[in-house]
Amino acid sequence: MIQLPGLIDPHVHLREPGATYKEDWDSGTAAALAGGFSMVLAMPDTQPPITSGAALDEVLEIARHKARCDYAQFVGASPGNADELASLARRTAGLKMYLDQPDGPLHLDDMTAWTEYFASWPRRAPLAVHAEGRTLAAALLMADFYHRPLHVCHVTTREEILLIRRAKERGLAVTCEVTPHHLFFSSEDLPRLGEGLSHVHPHLGTPADRQALWDNLDVIDCFASDHSPHILTEKNNGESLPGFPGLETSLALLLTAAAEGHLTLDDILLRACTNPRRIFHLPKQAVTWIEIDPQARWEIHASRLHSRSGWTPFEGMQVRGLVRRVVLRGREVFKDGLVLALPGYGRNIRSGKETKEILATDEHR
Repeated sequence: MIQLPGLIDPHVHLREPGATYKEDWDSGTAAALAGGFSMVLAMPDTQPPITSGAALDEVLEIARHKARCDYAQFVGASPGNADELASLARRTAGLKMYLDQPDGPLHLDDMTAWTEYFASWPRRAPLAVHAEGRTLAAALLMADFYHRPLHVCHVTTREEILLIRRAKERGLAVTCEVTPHHLFFSSEDLPRLGEGLSHVHPHLGTPADRQALWDNLDVIDCFASDHSPHILTEKNNGESLPGFPGLETSLALLLTAAAEGHLTLDDILLRACTNPRRIFHLPKQAVTWIEIDPQARWEIHASRLHSRSGWTPFEGMQVRGLVRRVVLRGREVFKDGLVLALPGYGRNIRSGKETKEILATDEHR
């Protein structure tokens, strides 16, 4: 048995408010604990999206009563809300800008509108973007114009990871994350998964794209599940909703890769604990750890998972490494398949004085 610090997933979609039939703060944070994550950062693309102070208040009140692990909530850029969001920065996980998002309230297709957020969002507060291909190049250029850090979500292609490498070599303050499904799947897996179940955004890359992610692991700062639960009927009925559930399979997949020699346990801890804490200015969780059996072999089946989505693209996959126990702030919250934390035990990590002071340092720059 090995003891590790509690892990952090900086990119999850918990579907509440608006779609609790496929996940909510209760089931999603239960899944997080079962997967070895003691802290999650939630994305703002709910129904309605978290694009205002009122919406932020609503979701944080829900989380206060239902979250089983610690958490923070992103707010989303939406045309015209730059000034209001800037005033909320200290209460949030960060700002999320969807620069390659389909039409909707979070769609930002006008590059001139991006400047409002790059200029007004406090420099010390995290700014994350969904930006692919040439949009990523434009986002990096704008971050350079405004001399501010930028975090790139779910990098997928060879082109993107090499562009980020060049940006880092030139001194840009850019960080990035990769998902386990982009490390383990490629376009070759599409026929096996089927048209509906394989739909994820960003799309699965080519085998060459996947290999480029492994070859440039030193450029990747974080592992993130991009936990995006939909129920099977939605995935298979032609709606073609993008996303995979991933909170409960991420660590096992990474431990399997470690057992096969593709990375080390230190690589996992760096990208699933140390770097997320640094990039997103997260407080340390006192008396918090997980216990794993790195030699345990098991087969992934949705029937044993806690997510409400009820399926996994990794169904039937043989993996190594099992979470046996999770202790959060001195209390045993997960043991041998059972979530022991009650709803509401999780804490909003942005409500503490320490984090607020960190993010307030350049509020009036």
